[in-house]
Amino acid sequence: MNEHREIETDEDGLVRLQKLLAQSGVASRRKCEELMLAGEVEVDGEVVTRLGTKVDPRTAVVRVAGQRLPPVSAHVYLVLNKPRGVVSTMSDPEGRQTLQDLVADRPERLFHVGRLDTDTSGLILLTNDGDFAQRMAHPSYEVDKTYVAEVEGEVYRRTVKALLEGVTLEDGPVTVRKARVVESFRDRSIVELVIHEGRNRIVRRLLDHVGHPVRRLTRTAIGPVQLTGLKPGELRDLTLDELGQLLDSASL
Repeated sequence: MNEHREIETDEDGLVRLQKLLAQSGVASRRKCEELMLAGEVEVDGEVVTRLGTKVDPRTAVVRVAGQRLPPVSAHVYLVLNKPRGVVSTMSDPEGRQTLQDLVADRPERLFHVGRLDTDTSGLILLTNDGDFAQRMAHPSYEVDKTYVAEVEGEVYRRTVKALLEGVTLEDGPVTVRKARVVESFRDRSIVELVIHEGRNRIVRRLLDHVGHPVRRLTRTAIGPVQLTGLKPGELRDLTLDELGQLLDSASL
C-alpha cells in the first residue's frame, strides 16, 4: 500500500497539495484543506496554507502535524520476520537458506538493511532503495533496535543497572538505552534491551559479559516498526507513518 500509491499529477509532474494529502490517505480532501488552513501542513520546512499550492510529490518533504509523509517513488520498503536459522544475506555459498529464499517471488532486486545473526530471529528491513539501505546501516544514523532475549540464570536489578550505566566490551563501550526484566526464574530470564548499535553479535556479547549467556534472541522492533502480527517468514510493506519516521531518522 505504501510507495505504490497512485497520485495523479499534471503535465509538469505537480499535484495540488490537498489532493496529494487526500490520495495518500491522510484524510478526506475537505479535512486536508482544513488542516492546511489551520497551519498544520509544511512543505520543505515552510507552513503552506494556500489551497491551490502545487508540489512535486516525488521530491517535496511534506509534514502533517509534524509527521513526515514519504515522497511518492518506485522504491519498496519491506519488513520481514526472519526465522531463526536463515542467513542474513541474499546468497550463500554454503547453500543455507537466505533472505532471498523468503522473497523469491518479489520482482525487485532487494537489499537487506543491516543484518541479524543466523541464530537470531526477528525484524529485518528490505528495500530496493540503495541510499536508504546504506544510510540506515550507517552508525551515525542507526535507530533504536529492541531485542528480547531468553538468557541463562536469574537476572537481578543490579545487572539491569549495570547495563544501563554502560558496559565496555573488547571493541569499545556499548550504550544501552533501555533494559528491563520481563520474566525471571532461578534458571532463566527474559530480558528486553533497546540499543542503537549494529556491531557484530552485540546483544549476545553484552549479556554474556554480565554473566547471562543468551539461549534465544529476537529483534522485536526497529525504531517505530514493530514485530507484532508478523509470523516467521512473513513480509509486509512499511506503513507511510513508519517509513516517514525512518526517513527522518536517516536524514533523507
